[in-house]
Amino acid sequence: MSACVPTRHNRTSRSSRPPRASGVKRPHSPPPPRGGRFRIAGADVSASITVFLLAVPMSLGLAVAMDAPLQAGLISAAIGGIVAGLLGGTPLQVSGPSAGLTVVTAELIQVYGWRTTCAITIGAGLLQILLGSLRAARSALAVSPAIVHGTLAGIGVAIALAQLHIVLGGSPQSSAVANALALPDQLGRLRPAAPLIGALTIAVLVLWPRIPGRIGSGARRVPAALVAVVTATTVASLAAPGIARVDLPSWRSHVLPEVPHGPVLALATAVFTVMLVASLESLLAAMAVDKLSAAPAPTARASASPPPPPGSPGSPTTATSSTPPAPTPSASPSPPSPPAPPVRRADLDRELRAQGIANTLSGLVGGLAVSGGAVRSSANVRAGAQGRASTVLHGVWVLLATGLLVTVLEWIPLAALAALVMMVGIQMVSLAHIRNIHKHREFLVYGATITGVVLFGVLKGVTIGIAVAVAVALHRLARTRITVTDQGGEHLVVVRGQLTFLAVPRLSRTLGQLPQDGNAVVELDGFFMDHAAYEAIKDWSTAQAAHGGRVVFTGRSGGRIAEPASAAHSCCRPWTPWRNHHCHDEPGRAPEAGHGPRTPFTGARPGTDPIGTPHDMPHGTPTPTPAPASTPGSPPSPDVAPGRAPAPSLHRSPGRTTGPPAEAARPTGGNRLISGLSSFQRNTAPLVREELARLAAEGQRPSQLFITCADSRLVTSMITASGPGDLFTVRNIGNLVPLPNAESGDDSVGAAIEYAVDVLKVESITICGHSGCGAMQALLGAKPDPQTPPTSLWRWLRHGLPSLERMASRHHAWARISGRLPTDALEQLCLTNVVQQLDHLRAHESVARRLAEGTLRLHGMYFHVGEAQAYLLTEGASSGLELDEVFDRVDPGDPADSGELERAGI
Repeated sequence: MSACVPTRHNRTSRSSRPPRASGVKRPHSPPPPRGGRFRIAGADVSASITVFLLAVPMSLGLAVAMDAPLQAGLISAAIGGIVAGLLGGTPLQVSGPSAGLTVVTAELIQVYGWRTTCAITIGAGLLQILLGSLRAARSALAVSPAIVHGTLAGIGVAIALAQLHIVLGGSPQSSAVANALALPDQLGRLRPAAPLIGALTIAVLVLWPRIPGRIGSGARRVPAALVAVVTATTVASLAAPGIARVDLPSWRSHVLPEVPHGPVLALATAVFTVMLVASLESLLAAMAVDKLSAAPAPTARASASPPPPPGSPGSPTTATSSTPPAPTPSASPSPPSPPAPPVRRADLDRELRAQGIANTLSGLVGGLAVSGGAVRSSANVRAGAQGRASTVLHGVWVLLATGLLVTVLEWIPLAALAALVMMVGIQMVSLAHIRNIHKHREFLVYGATITGVVLFGVLKGVTIGIAVAVAVALHRLARTRITVTDQGGEHLVVVRGQLTFLAVPRLSRTLGQLPQDGNAVVELDGFFMDHAAYEAIKDWSTAQAAHGGRVVFTGRSGGRIAEPASAAHSCCRPWTPWRNHHCHDEPGRAPEAGHGPRTPFTGARPGTDPIGTPHDMPHGTPTPTPAPASTPGSPPSPDVAPGRAPAPSLHRSPGRTTGPPAEAARPTGGNRLISGLSSFQRNTAPLVREELARLAAEGQRPSQLFITCADSRLVTSMITASGPGDLFTVRNIGNLVPLPNAESGDDSVGAAIEYAVDVLKVESITICGHSGCGAMQALLGAKPDPQTPPTSLWRWLRHGLPSLERMASRHHAWARISGRLPTDALEQLCLTNVVQQLDHLRAHESVARRLAEGTLRLHGMYFHVGEAQAYLLTEGASSGLELDEVFDRVDPGDPADSGELERAGI
């Protein structure tokens, strides 16, 4: 099924579906209660306890890793849970000390001290609030995933190297390189107590989720991190009473931030680095929580199992979404459960503001920097949390623990916390991310970012990653392979890669070596062509055609690339709904084989433009599917009507490739109206809503009045390239302008002219006729029987009789079109009618007054429908200064016509 197909499922349950504009979706969990009241469900209480038991040891471990006061880890966990939980845009996300900022904060503490580091945290929080208010959260996600995951992986490597020293019974060095170089010396001074406690902690973390059977199912309700720390603490108290443990000093000695001292540029860089890492980590975690909460996992919710330990299967860093289990057959069908109410998607800007407020408060009271965490958040989701109450309660429990459980916490060995944080660092180097990045050929960017972060720090590592990403993109854009093969008198030119100005010299040299009168097939395998390459291919193809050569452009599959007029289906363009306007009318037809994105070029014929579709389309833009090719003189394909390609289906049920015939399935009447309106609301309305809101507030100020025929083939906005608010349009049968005092005159046309000229102050009026006009054909045909009362149609067409008399008069020269006489009487009458209606227009008092003042211009226009060609009446004829009435062809980009077209608003 085409990627552009908007598929609609489950039509019977439409009434229970949330509206599109609400921005909600269906997760497997109930929503937070409405009405603004903070309610606590039983599931939220149990989930908060699970997250609390996981957050306490992790907060202490991160504080140890950063060499920060241990109370700071608990303070940031409490503030992150309560403040970010209450104000954040992701209700199920749990915030706390940032694992991604471990290396950055440790360096800041060593350079500036703890109190200045708190001030830097405050500055980063204020900057987050500013960016969230500017709605810049989505822009932060525009960074390449290879750079983001490379940054986190580099931080994880640095964390693991630093904590390994504590696990081995030593102290970490100031940088990742120093930690790596100091490992041999640390191993030479090894003492068994700390390494054994660390190894025990790691073993429990890895093995606890793998306990089989029913016992394991019940055991997994308790977080593996809590079990590992409790086990290590118990063993250490019995076997190693002298091991280094947690030391929580008195709250009386807790220090608060101070005014930072140091170079302004260095402090600003530190603030920006903390803000960048904390924001990226929070936003990525919010997106992961969005996926987790949307995944249907009733069994996981029922068991309320905590997340697996770091590095194990199912860990939130190895999978961001869960796969629903396969349904099992049941002997007796159970009654269907009621549909889950909707939950709002993550509001990233609100989440960023909340993280900024939490960081500001955490820095003010002497806490660590705060960010959303994937481990804590996934534990919250899998434990059955229903709303933000679980996040807030977890912060309350942490706050109570800092005052009531100080004695208990001081029994925890530092080696156990270091082992826990080391596993978090290892977890940040995700094999799943590496495989995905390698699949997308971004491993060079990923590796460069990791290396830069480990060797030079976070900010420099990110800069290196961005530079490598830009270099890789430029290399791919400039890498173009051109080969030529002689296939028995016909040359095959294969172009692999993108066609930019960098490839033009080689392309021109290769094409110039081909025989000028020979046949060539050009196979284009790329998704981008800039203007220089476009002009080079176009000029060469034109020269080949002039010398009798024949050029065919194909895609990689070998199928010819069709011209726009005979192209097969392409996706609806929201801004040009007239293109493929039946794309939502044929739900029963299957797409043609091979339908998909194609190279945006068209097959060339002698004397025609070889590239008829846009040549600078970005990657992923659907382009027309090749239509069956035909040779000169061959009959058209029986499946394709002349001048029109088949329109494949845009709507198809899953698994269905067949359906009723197109004519039988195509909506008619009201159904087509509803289908078209739905297509507009889905595709076009989001794009034009802001512009239409501006026009609604400012009122209409069109530049011209456009009087044209009511013929359905005449799309005024299309042929004039105009948008909302540009044209004040009057459409009627035959584009007629009744004289002001004519018998049976039509006041609606006169009223529109008066309103446009006197009220809207339009600058020009255009009367547009067209080829094959039915009203003019009726005037040329039989007149009504005098004995029969005149119909409404004939009473209106009487205003066109002066045009018929003008064409038959010898006092007026016949109108000419682009230097030739009209092809038949019908075309002559269509042209003459435009000139005659301009005379009628001048008879209106308001028009005559504005013409005398020189503030209004009149234009005559003729549009040939079959040729899609516009013609403008010469200036003298439209102003009444010449008898010779000539309609000049409007050429694309013709400098001679640019001024006239600009004045006409076309």
